[in-house]
Amino acid sequence: MYQLVIVDDERNIRTGLKAMIEREFPSLFTIRLAAGGTEALEIYHEMRADILITDIRMPDMDGLELIQELNREARPPAVIILSGYDDFQYAKEAILYKVKEYLLKPIVRDELFKAMRRITDELKRELDVSRELEKLNRYREEQAADQLNYIFLHPDIPEHEIEQRCAKAGLHLLNSPYVTGVIKNSEQRSTDIRKLWMDYSLPGNSIAFEDKDSNLVVIDSGEEALSGFIEYAGDMRLHVWIGISSQAVGAGRVKDSYVQAIHALKYRMLETKPGTFLFHYDEIKHLPSPRSLPEESIRRLANLLGTGKRQEIQELWHEIMNLQEIKSYDISYLEQLSRLLNELVFDQVFTSYGEASVEILKSCKKIGYLYNSRTISDYIHEAEVLLLRLDGYIKDIKDVHLGHAEMKEAIDYIGQNYDKPLNMATVSNHVSLNYSYFSESFKQFTGMSFVPYLKKVRIDKAKDLLEQTNRKVYEIADQVGFENVKQFNRVFRELEGISPMEYREKAWIHHLH
Repeated sequence: MYQLVIVDDERNIRTGLKAMIEREFPSLFTIRLAAGGTEALEIYHEMRADILITDIRMPDMDGLELIQELNREARPPAVIILSGYDDFQYAKEAILYKVKEYLLKPIVRDELFKAMRRITDELKRELDVSRELEKLNRYREEQAADQLNYIFLHPDIPEHEIEQRCAKAGLHLLNSPYVTGVIKNSEQRSTDIRKLWMDYSLPGNSIAFEDKDSNLVVIDSGEEALSGFIEYAGDMRLHVWIGISSQAVGAGRVKDSYVQAIHALKYRMLETKPGTFLFHYDEIKHLPSPRSLPEESIRRLANLLGTGKRQEIQELWHEIMNLQEIKSYDISYLEQLSRLLNELVFDQVFTSYGEASVEILKSCKKIGYLYNSRTISDYIHEAEVLLLRLDGYIKDIKDVHLGHAEMKEAIDYIGQNYDKPLNMATVSNHVSLNYSYFSESFKQFTGMSFVPYLKKVRIDKAKDLLEQTNRKVYEIADQVGFENVKQFNRVFRELEGISPMEYREKAWIHHLH
């Protein structure tokens, strides 16, 4: 289906032409009508018409002025001019503007239809050629992308092989001065940046392809197009970051050029200037590499985790992540800090405490790769939150382990002294724990309070004696720690549902059988 605009200041002519064309070519055209040149331009920009039929004499903007404006477009429509004047001068001007057809009013139906068929046939041929060229260009681009990605992925590839591979891919642009830009979407939403670049750039002026990290790599004769792309993307409500290499010449330099652009792009993390989206390698290549790293401070940070000293952890973390110092060095300093933090803190934590919650593991995975964070401020904040969560997590584990050891000691003490006068104060003092804390911890550890637990231990011992000895019930009661036989009988019935003597009789009968 083709997009068609009919322009005439006379309403009857506009609607009449529309009706004629729709009857002769059903479903072939989407037709819009305009009463003048200004309205026609607005419609064209809205629908990008393939064909325009326009009267030559109109108020506001005449047909030739309209065609002049349309010829400034990247893809002007095919134009049919209508005129009520058999005027050679108009015909001459129309030819200069590459008008496809010139029809005189009143319109002869057959002439209009023949003109429409000639234009649609030509448009179809152009479309077929365009598609074939697109296929060819796509094939060439894929070949170039394959060769360049191969070059970028192999660190030891010699320069002469780089030149051979670039020549094979027809990368003649590299024979003249060029820069490499690496473009990254600065937002979370998914957008095809490559398609956006193809809509923006002129064919043949650059090489554009995706690298292994799904960044768009653009090799262009200069940085002007790359700088302009930031504004173009902004008009599309998309913000992009672009790292730009130094100027290079020759295929042998293409890998270095890409590495420089990638390195420059990393500086988006540092927020050196608010609202910056363009990062030049030439502006950061002078920054020195660090002489040393604060390894001891990071080890001290690791040792603080689990102590509950939150303020001390925060102060040490911000001392390590000194922004002024970080920005005075090459970005590799920040990368090494992040790597050291992973090795000496996070990896050590999960070696020692491998039962971390899923949420903490997810946070650690995100922080583990520096560039998962949008900016250095985000990284510092997110890592600080994780450190404090780990501090709490490790402290809880230590408390639980410590509590388990104390509770096991308390259970052992009860097991060895159940026959003596025992109460919770005696046992909590034995394990050196606060009475209230002991009460709560004991219940969590055993699943019951102290008094029911002690009763159960004594009755279990009494059951063994009832089954295995002929001792009197009052003797057994005294032997397992009860003050008197009456209390023993009451507690035994409470727990077992029968008296001690009934229990003994049942046990003996069971053994006989």
